[in-house]
Order: sequence, then structure tokens, then C-alpha cells
Amino acid sequence: MNKKATQTKLAATQREELLEALKARFEKHTQRHKGLDWAKVQAKLEANAEKLWSLHEMERTGGEPDVVGHDKKTDEYLFYDCAAESPKGRRSVCYDREALDARKENKPANSAMDMAAAMGIELLTEEQYRDRALRRENIELAANPARHPKTRRRHLRRLPLRQGLRVPQRRRLVLCG
Repeated sequence: MNKKATQTKLAATQREELLEALKARFEKHTQRHKGLDWAKVQAKLEANAEKLWSLHEMERTGGEPDVVGHDKKTDEYLFYDCAAESPKGRRSVCYDREALDARKENKPANSAMDMAAAMGIELLTEEQYRDRALRRENIELAANPARHPKTRRRHLRRLPLRQGLRVPQRRRLVLCG
């Protein structure tokens, strides 16, 4: 068995614990994935051990992966890391290898792009991140209509971009069939 195959295989207990955590998060945050059925998501996950391992890595490093959409054309489920802050296991990193190599002092151990590649996931683009933040804000406004629209605009201007980078360090995983 090659190194890549053993690296992406979870033990049965890890697999079950991860599926339980994902199901609990799915049920707790139904507003993120209206109209999706957990049984279908779980079946897709169980059929794809490599994607399950990627979700495990997101979880292991302090993230909170959750289903945020389904592409009906490709039959893919989309997972984003929905943690409110960058997880402890993924802080103090440069965006990419070029930025990491350019650092002379206080050099971090890794880059966000390298970490994502090692986990088998992609970083969100700035557009995807802002879209997710806008949807989250709209859900909060629907729950609390007393908030004034100007408050919402001010909030969107303060979106947390990591240390002035153009692309935030949020992760996503596309689960394909």
C-alpha cells in the first residue's frame, strides 16, 4: 500500500466520530443547507474515503466543516469551514509559498496554500468568502429585523481579511461523486 493511500484512510472509530460530529453540526445549523438531506450527504461521504479524510483534517486542525450547498448538475456537495475564527491549528501562516519564502524574520512554519493542498481542499476565493458572509448576515437580519440596514453595510465593510491579504484563509471541500 502506498503512502498516499494510508495517509487518507481513517480508522473506523475516527470515521464514526467524524460522521457523528458532521451530522450534529448539520442538524444544528439547518439554515446553511436548506433542502438538503443528511442521509444523502452521508452516503456520498461514506463512498469517498479521501474526502472524508479531508473533512477529518479540517476538523482535527480546529475547523468546523459543514455542508453549505449542492450542485445538482455535478451532484457535488460543497463543504466550507464554518468556524467563526481561524482555527488555532491554522493560524500564523503566510498565504502561499512565495510569501513564506520571502519572509526573513518571524517566519511561520507553513503557508495556507500548502496546508490546504496537504488536506486535499481549496481556499475560498474572496468572492466566495464575501458571499458566505453576506448570506450569514442576511440570516441574522431575518432573525432580528430590528437591525437597521446601515448596520449591515458597516458590518460588511469590516469583513475580516487575514492580515490584509486579498484572499481569506477559509477552506472548502467539494465532494464529488
